[in-house]
Amino acid sequence: MRENDKEAGNNTVKSDFDQITEVLFDYIEGTAEGQPERLRKAFHPNFNLYTVTNDTLWTRSGKQYIANIKTGEKLNRIGRILAIDMEKDAAIAKVEIKVPNWRTFTDYFLILKYEGNWRIVHKSYSWRAISKKE
Repeated sequence: MRENDKEAGNNTVKSDFDQITEVLFDYIEGTAEGQPERLRKAFHPNFNLYTVTNDTLWTRSGKQYIANIKTGEKLNRIGRILAIDMEKDAAIAKVEIKVPNWRTFTDYFLILKYEGNWRIVHKSYSWRAISKKE
């Protein structure tokens, strides 16, 4: 057992599912709380984001995305994990991010375990405007 597989302060090993959940919360809370260091921890350094705008594929670098998160700048975002599916060293996850009075984003992540750690290597997303009823 490697040292980074242990929880701080005790010998309990975190399950892969718990580690993936932690990575997703680093993303959710890191963006909402203005903590770019948590995003750097969650994402592979060369990850990209993909979406479709006006029927055109739009790609943005992860470095550019993280650079837009200002330290300490809290954003009105409410995130929740909808699904995680894992097999050996690969996982996919679905996350919902609500930005009240604006949009609901649906994020799809490809997460891989390498060098003993889970990291997001790909993010695709879509969004819809929030109706007045939400």
